[in-house]
Amino acid sequence: MNDEERDEKTMPLIDHLVELRGRMLYSFGIIVVLFFICYYFAADIYGFLVQPLADILEELGGNRRLIYTALHEAFFTYIKVAFFAALFLSFPFLAAQIWMFAAPGLYKNEKKAFVPFLVATPILFFLGGSLVYYLIFPLAWKFFVSFESAGGVGTMAIQLEAKVDQYLSLVMRLIFAFGLCFELPVVMTLLARAGMITSKGMSEKRKYAIVIAFIVAAILTPPDVISQIGLALPTLGLYEISILCVRIVERSRARAAQEAEREDDAEAAEQKNT
Repeated sequence: MNDEERDEKTMPLIDHLVELRGRMLYSFGIIVVLFFICYYFAADIYGFLVQPLADILEELGGNRRLIYTALHEAFFTYIKVAFFAALFLSFPFLAAQIWMFAAPGLYKNEKKAFVPFLVATPILFFLGGSLVYYLIFPLAWKFFVSFESAGGVGTMAIQLEAKVDQYLSLVMRLIFAFGLCFELPVVMTLLARAGMITSKGMSEKRKYAIVIAFIVAAILTPPDVISQIGLALPTLGLYEISILCVRIVERSRARAAQEAEREDDAEAAEQKNT
């Protein structure tokens, strides 16, 4: 192989790597800009995240608060808040960069198949986060706060004084756990398009899916029944939705195969007549 042939084979790869670097730098720049914007509003964002707990503590009355025990704790908590918020807000930009990088190498039908998943991913993640924020948080926080006691003669009062960093870690862990579990239909549909799973196989393994859903919920959520069931039940519902999505993929694939077969038969008949 001479130098010219080698250049012809390596230049396309180099071009792709250069474009990938440009996309990554642009994505990193978007995250950095959004990070500084979110840090400016970090206190407001944290206030929004802590609102479910604040509502419950307000019902109990008294001067309630969140505490931090290290000088740098509140500062780094706000940095984490800004970082998570920047990642969440930057997802449309990141997805657009992934699309612009991958789209030139896709066929027209592949582009049509890829776009719905690109749109569904942030929507499903947002739905999972909304479920945990508006439904699970109030129930779980009320359960945890119920262990407070006023104390009395010979006993000491037990009162919640949550730390700001621990509260943020718990909240973000639950939001990401629910958000990722809500991506199950997208993942299963992609696996079906790749021919790795079938609706029949998923239906037959439903009992294993039930066990796995509760195990995953027990690992990702705090050790309370409310959040574990709150994650496991939607996951099982999403598993059933995934089976329906896989069936749709299988039907569309079967129709495409039938159309291709009819076209081949028509071409064969035309060639025979000529």
